[in-house]
Amino acid sequence: MKFYIVDAFTEELFGGNPAGVVILEEGCEFPSDSIMQKTAAELRYSETAFIKPLVPDQFQLRYFTPVAEVELCGHATIASFAALAAAGLTGFNAQICTARTLAGDLRIKLDQGLVMMEMGAPQCLGKIQAPGELEELYSTMGLTWPVQVASLESIDAVLLPQIISTGLPDIILPVKDRSTLNGMQPNFPALIKLSQNYQVTGVHAFALDGCSSEVTAHCRNFAPLFGIDEEAATGTASGALTHYLYTHQLITRGQSCTFIQGEAIKRPSKIRACVDPQDDRLIRVGGRAKILAQGMIHL
Repeated sequence: MKFYIVDAFTEELFGGNPAGVVILEEGCEFPSDSIMQKTAAELRYSETAFIKPLVPDQFQLRYFTPVAEVELCGHATIASFAALAAAGLTGFNAQICTARTLAGDLRIKLDQGLVMMEMGAPQCLGKIQAPGELEELYSTMGLTWPVQVASLESIDAVLLPQIISTGLPDIILPVKDRSTLNGMQPNFPALIKLSQNYQVTGVHAFALDGCSSEVTAHCRNFAPLFGIDEEAATGTASGALTHYLYTHQLITRGQSCTFIQGEAIKRPSKIRACVDPQDDRLIRVGGRAKILAQGMIHL
């Protein structure tokens, strides 16, 4: 099987979020779950995507972290289609493909090096608003409630955490400012327990202060339940954040958003997102990717 190491959501090598990508030979079936799990653990990236080509421009994708299979992974999807283009299995200019995942079928557009994917329809799975719940959540993240958050219009407003899924459920967590965001030191054992209790992948924290027309928000993502203490770029959570900002009237339909993530772990990432101008249930997330290495896996 051919494999690639791809830095997703970046225009430069050693930026963004690295993913493993394994492309099966045409007509071959997926290896056993245990083999894919061991392969992902051996590659040691937060996610490794395994790709089975189907008919032209349709591909089945499965995603493994070092410890478990997940239904969807945004940055590994971006990495996958960059690798497929490099392998000559799809075009890279104005090409529309379909990714069949455990979270559903996703339309992927490749255009001049930019890979944009349609996320699953956003689901709001609950607000975290009881005083005891808020105190537990923020203290787990090394913060203190109440938290004052500045909106994009620089008007102070209290925004509450919310569980949202566009493929995977995450707690979208507003924090006061970038200084607070950068200083977060979560209690990871407590965060694992909290993630289990809320049945979420993890916590996606964001700050709006100091942003501009070029940057919508700065973010950090934590998912220790799946073996990822902190992730440099998170596509599914970026989709959830886009829906959160839209429902709070902080962005509008069709507005292009840019999220900066990974700064705290020295892997700055640029994630692009938007709500479809005609359908606010359709969110697109994407970015660019750079291929670092490729080779063969012999099983």
